[in-house]
Amino acid sequence: MGLYERYILPPLISAACSTKPIMKQREKVVPHAEGIVLEVGSGSGTNFGLYDRNKVTELIALEPSSGMMQKARKTGTAHPDLPIRYLEETAEEADLPDASVDTVVFTYVLCTIPDWRTAMEGARRVLKPNGRILFAEHGGAPDANIAKWQRRWEPVQKAIAGGCHVTRIPTDMLAETGFAPDWAETMYLPSTPKVLGFNYWGAARPR
Repeated sequence: MGLYERYILPPLISAACSTKPIMKQREKVVPHAEGIVLEVGSGSGTNFGLYDRNKVTELIALEPSSGMMQKARKTGTAHPDLPIRYLEETAEEADLPDASVDTVVFTYVLCTIPDWRTAMEGARRVLKPNGRILFAEHGGAPDANIAKWQRRWEPVQKAIAGGCHVTRIPTDMLAETGFAPDWAETMYLPSTPKVLGFNYWGAARPR
């Protein structure tokens, strides 16, 4: 891991993923998590303060970046009422038992996971039969002109933002890996460039 990925990228991503519009999106899904929760790509712990302590029995914070995990552990000290277990692993290789999790949370992470299909299949594996996924993600826009600029911008975005894709469509990704939505909504975020600002959020269960 280079100096950029270890020391520069984590604070940049933390700042980009905690803007006011994005925090509003997080607030729409994270408080719905319940039981044993797996947060995939927990980053610096941006979501920790949003979990409903009356619903969550344990939070498993999964994060492959040691720089981000260090920040998450520091964030976690400010939330002693939230039982957090830290796993420094990739989403593709999460070492968790089958059917052991009530809720899987994806927030602004599906854009960066290299093998997202394996990660989604892993989420399906660890979910209990009545479990569900909660998601809030940016992705491909429905407007042809914006989508064109997203395709042009994506190589730059991937290079400077830890492999972030701007053209992935989260609802399609869920459908392709065997999930059906309980509910889903979309919108362009205010005060955000449109190539980065088309958002998807909702909940889904295994079909």
